[in-house]
Amino acid sequence: MPAFCEKPVALDLATLEAVRAEVARAGILVQVGFQRRFDVGYAAARDAVATGAIGRILAMRAATHDPVSPPAEYIAGSGGIFADLHIHDFDGVRFVSGEEITEVYADGAGLDAPWIGRLDDVDVAAAVLHLSGGGLVILSGTRRDPLGYDVRLEVFGTKDSVAAGLDDRTPLRGQSGPAYRDFWDRFEPAYRAELAAFVETVRTNGPSPCSLDEARAALAVAQAAEQSRRTRRPVRIETTD
Repeated sequence: MPAFCEKPVALDLATLEAVRAEVARAGILVQVGFQRRFDVGYAAARDAVATGAIGRILAMRAATHDPVSPPAEYIAGSGGIFADLHIHDFDGVRFVSGEEITEVYADGAGLDAPWIGRLDDVDVAAAVLHLSGGGLVILSGTRRDPLGYDVRLEVFGTKDSVAAGLDDRTPLRGQSGPAYRDFWDRFEPAYRAELAAFVETVRTNGPSPCSLDEARAALAVAQAAEQSRRTRRPVRIETTD
């Protein structure tokens, strides 16, 4: 039976590989819930890169800033800020750029929730990612943004620059519209589009719009980022066929 699976599929690569093997054995369709792939802005940025309008990617900036920190009970089982919050950024970067993330240098701090350190996690994160084409990605994230829910991806190339998520509702002082309240508010059309794509894929027996291979690639980056945060060293991304 076809399955729609929210992220993350697993919190470690060994478990995800076991899921991939079982799905391959069963021959079923699995679509992973990386809804940013179905956002109009992310899709437009991807098209600009794919058509050559951007030129060679020089740099990207990715940001995910939640409006309110989740409770400790959620954080304890989340897999950490990179596997939980930023796995969407890692997938979004790969989706828009059409390139692989080959190396990550990440850091973090516990500055907001007084209990975050007891869970061996952080609520502020930053990273520099290397793309297979040579470009660099700057990533930032916080568990709290008092102005609202801020998710953006910017691409800077040799020919042009584009931004996804930068509009009059972006929660930055000076914007004119009501700020996005949460991920439902920001990505409602994308959630509807990804589920419509899942239904259409099941109906037509087409390929998954977001397969377990994509989930595996994003999780590999998340785990490398967490390793980098702990060791304070750059980490190369493990690849697999």
